[in-house]
Amino acid sequence: MGIATLSVVALDCPDPEVLCRFYQGIVGGTIKTESQTDEWIRLQVDGGCDIGFQRVANYRAPGWPDGDPPQQVHLDFAVSDLEETAELVVGLGARRAEVQPQPDEWLVFLDPAGHPFCLILI
Repeated sequence: MGIATLSVVALDCPDPEVLCRFYQGIVGGTIKTESQTDEWIRLQVDGGCDIGFQRVANYRAPGWPDGDPPQQVHLDFAVSDLEETAELVVGLGARRAEVQPQPDEWLVFLDPAGHPFCLILI
């Protein structure tokens, strides 16, 4: 038995509101501002782990698949139709990554701040 519950995965970024609205377009949820500044925003996701977005000065997007700085974490989203969902996330502002290791099973994208994320076929 674990000693804690995962409640939030936080992503560093240059603009928390822009990135929060991007991910809200993918998973839905409610945007929560928890301070008087625009340095931190949380996306409250029904039935799942929330996603936090924190402003970082001099933010540098991770390189994928190899790069400087290296990718240290990414989000995976289960979908029933890869190409249909791919069109939707691109419409929200994602870019399809050049490297696609297993495009029949999962696709890699970069969010507006450059974080890699995957659509996984279920």
